[in-house]
Amino acid sequence: MAPTNEQMYQALIKRHGEALQKQFDKASVAICGLGGLGSNVAVSLARAGVGHLHLIDFDRVDVSNLNRQQYFPEQVGEYKSEALPQTIKRIAPFIRITSQTVRLTEDNIPSILEPYDIICEAFDKADQKAMLINCALEKLPGKYIVSGNGMAGLDSANSIVTRRVGSRLFICGDGSSDIADGLSLISARVAVCAAHQATVILRLIAGLENNEK
Repeated sequence: MAPTNEQMYQALIKRHGEALQKQFDKASVAICGLGGLGSNVAVSLARAGVGHLHLIDFDRVDVSNLNRQQYFPEQVGEYKSEALPQTIKRIAPFIRITSQTVRLTEDNIPSILEPYDIICEAFDKADQKAMLINCALEKLPGKYIVSGNGMAGLDSANSIVTRRVGSRLFICGDGSSDIADGLSLISARVAVCAAHQATVILRLIAGLENNEK
């Protein structure tokens, strides 16, 4: 028999401590892009009991996504913004999930992301990454942005690191690898980068951001 929501929440308190779990529970995070990075970040935050996740993507699940993204074969063809909440609700039914099937642009980013103190950038393309980061830094003062950049190939997982750039931007990745260089995206290395992003987000929620390098 499946545990109740309260039993699951109490199990998290036992793991994290009541004070920290209350901080996680009160937090809300916007995840922009639900591919290899975003879907893995979302699952990690859900397992930690982050209270509200806002999931944003306009793409559909493709069979080529299944090697590294948190989707199942029967979800191929569904919008990612509809498929991922199904998965997360099975993992953490007690958290709140909202989702949007929308392409983020410079025009709609301020209104869509304004309610969230932490923004996870998890796009595939460099120009879209830059657009979101620059727009958020310029038009959303006080918001933290956690970005992923460089996780392709099979180089050592130890080359993936977290760097703090200025006061509000964190970049996770090796900073150099790209699918255009040859070997594409491998599940384990993408997951390592996503875990870096999720860890930064949890540290920010816990008030530990001043310790980031």
